[in-house]
Amino acid sequence: MSGASGITDAPPARGAAVIFIFVTILLDTLALGVVIPILPKLIEGFVDNDTASAARIFGLFGTIWALMQFIFSPVLGALSDRFGRRPVVLLSNFGLAADYVVMALAPTLSWLFIGRMISGVTSASISTAFAYITDVTAPEQRAAIFGRIGVAFGAGFIFGPALGGLLGQVDPRLPFWVAAGLSFANGLYGLLILPESLPVSRRARFRWRSANPIGALHLLRSNRVLAGLSLANFFAQLAHVVLPSVFVLYATYRYGWDTGTVGATLALVGVCAMIVQGAAIGPIVTRFGERNTLFLGLGFGAAGFFIFGAAPTGPAFWIGIPVMALWGVAGAATQALTTRLVTADQQGQLQGATTSVQSVSQLIGPFLFTLTFAYFIGGSAPLKMPGAPFYLAAALLLLALAIAWRATSHKL
Repeated sequence: MSGASGITDAPPARGAAVIFIFVTILLDTLALGVVIPILPKLIEGFVDNDTASAARIFGLFGTIWALMQFIFSPVLGALSDRFGRRPVVLLSNFGLAADYVVMALAPTLSWLFIGRMISGVTSASISTAFAYITDVTAPEQRAAIFGRIGVAFGAGFIFGPALGGLLGQVDPRLPFWVAAGLSFANGLYGLLILPESLPVSRRARFRWRSANPIGALHLLRSNRVLAGLSLANFFAQLAHVVLPSVFVLYATYRYGWDTGTVGATLALVGVCAMIVQGAAIGPIVTRFGERNTLFLGLGFGAAGFFIFGAAPTGPAFWIGIPVMALWGVAGAATQALTTRLVTADQQGQLQGATTSVQSVSQLIGPFLFTLTFAYFIGGSAPLKMPGAPFYLAAALLLLALAIAWRATSHKL
């Protein structure tokens, strides 16, 4: 559907602009990662070091972050379709810097809560960043470019917690000041080098009915293939939530790992993901095509999660990490396939709607997997099966594969 992609008159991808988008996504991911080791301690300080209360509040903070993503991703996507990608991306950089300042200065828990809300809104610009890449990249090159951009996610989740932990030893609020400076500097740099990617002739009117989470779903349902791929992507994203939800609890319960081993394992997960995203996607897509790459990635992800759930020892668990990392090729293939199914003036709306769907998985997933884990290690379970959450994640990926197979059996 070359006409639907609307990319025939797209400007060539400028190296500096693509690097800027990469850094923007990296900083957005750092926004999430840097608070992982620091935010619980800050919250504890506001509740007289009551760990149980701090844990509940921290969970609420995660929920509000995902909720802001759900609400504002389609809004920012629609705004970028109307006014261009550049102003939305740049404003998000400066907004993220403001968020870090708010959290660094927060005198009360309420202010800290407001900071997380701002972070959820500004990080929703990730959808606009993907729309920018779509604007300046030919359809056949998108999977590889999306994969390289995906390296930013892996890097953010590796270096974010590490940076937060290191700087937090000096002062719990120092990581936020450093991150604010980086985001502000990136925004200034973008003012100088980031060109607009969406010509005025290809922009769409802003409509509130399509700029809200419910209205955005109409776009995903407008095409049978797009609807199927979106549903498959939802189940895949839901499966992904198993790692942040239960991995630490699972590894501690089953293998007796300390925090150092857990951290090193998470770093290995990130490194393997970066290698796949940065080096493997292009050759795999070239060899097998986007559709088969999607199936291949989902299959490897299911196999990796099965290994995680069945592994009787820590080293056996590590075997599953490179297998699961190959799942990363599926995300880039899905992105590339879906961008072919909408017009050029709907790319921002598409990315916003996709991010909202992913946010729903982040709202549902933690409850689904933690309750599954708790049940199968509890006394009322018919059998002890601590790996049950990972088996469930594997089943969700196989379901996603079946849905994607059926949806793409029709001509794209």
